[in-house]
Amino acid sequence: MDKMIAGIEMTPLKHIRGDAGDIFHIMRSDAAGFKGFGEVYISTVKPGNRKGWKRHTKMTLNLVVPFGKIRFVLYEQQTGIFQEVVLSPEDYHRLTVPPGIWMAFQNEGTEESFLINFASIPHDPTEAETLQLDNTVIPYAWS
Repeated sequence: MDKMIAGIEMTPLKHIRGDAGDIFHIMRSDAAGFKGFGEVYISTVKPGNRKGWKRHTKMTLNLVVPFGKIRFVLYEQQTGIFQEVVLSPEDYHRLTVPPGIWMAFQNEGTEESFLINFASIPHDPTEAETLQLDNTVIPYAWS
């Protein structure tokens, strides 16, 4: 999985630690991955659980994991390229996923993980496709 999918961006983010609590930067309007504001939401994933596959047709995802550890599996169907990315507070980055890329993810930690998505457009269930984790379209073996 050495190959990179065109349009996928990994942006280092500031995680400022403080005695009274931490600050986790997510997005600025002048950031490279900023494609407009639609909504921000949090999704949780319990240890060992997986979510996906989903492919958006219009939405750009900007994903951060301020708590826990999540492995993202990205798949570009036209080229057959897979790319894996792990996000956590220890290696704090924003993962930008453009429209047209299949994505699924798994909690790799021992506690519930929190995923924040700074989406470019409001949620619209008609602009995304979904598949079961085990399917005949995406040849990925979860380990």
